[in-house]
Amino acid sequence: MNHHEPHDLGLAADVNMLNLSHINRRKALAMGLAGIGALLGCNVQTPTDPNGCSPIPSETAGPYPADGSVASGKSLNVLTRSGIVRSDLRSSLATSTTATGVLLNITLKLVNTKASCAALAGYAIYLWHCNQTGLYSMYSSAVVNEDYLRGVQVTDSNGEVTFTTIFPGCYDGRYPHIHFEIYPSLASATSAANKIQTSQLALPSAACNSVYASAGYSASSNNFSKTSLSSDNVFSDGSSLQVATATGSIEAGYTANLTVGIAV
Repeated sequence: MNHHEPHDLGLAADVNMLNLSHINRRKALAMGLAGIGALLGCNVQTPTDPNGCSPIPSETAGPYPADGSVASGKSLNVLTRSGIVRSDLRSSLATSTTATGVLLNITLKLVNTKASCAALAGYAIYLWHCNQTGLYSMYSSAVVNEDYLRGVQVTDSNGEVTFTTIFPGCYDGRYPHIHFEIYPSLASATSAANKIQTSQLALPSAACNSVYASAGYSASSNNFSKTSLSSDNVFSDGSSLQVATATGSIEAGYTANLTVGIAV
């Protein structure tokens, strides 16, 4: 079983799916009006953000989304499978297999950046990530028959969803991350054609170092030592809105939190 082939494909596909003009737009936004003005020799006033929060950057869904779009030469859609609306992502819907790894509870809080960061209730969030060894269910050959570590939840009155899962591994070429898509409602969360935002969450380095020193994550430890947020092909242009906070331990598990702003 070749564990490197899926990782290599993931990195190459991630790079190919990143649109250069999209990156340039994000970098221009990160510079702000003042930075652009400086390049042009102008004195431009930078407006303050009246809401106190900013929209999370758009990112590629990567090569393994299983959201009805064509990726890695396949058109797979886990969103139409019975049971995909769930909080615990560790078991496969299709088999009895349960993904192993350090416990991780992820809470995302969805807010409206156009309304003073007001909580957005009733939106659907689809979240997915790789397993302990860096493989993606439904795509990587060793786990092609599994569909674990994927699921949908609807934001509550506080704009929050919580997923119970495992700490993902770190595969060669990428910083540890978790993918998610946002849909305006649960009814619309059946195809990528209906999504209103795609982004990625980065896990904090301190938690990664602790987890990757534990049993089952030996390959991740080596891969993590060779990557960083600044070198990652997704997070290198700015990650301040995407790095989650995390607390916990190997024995008790970790809790990660991230506020996700969108403009609606």
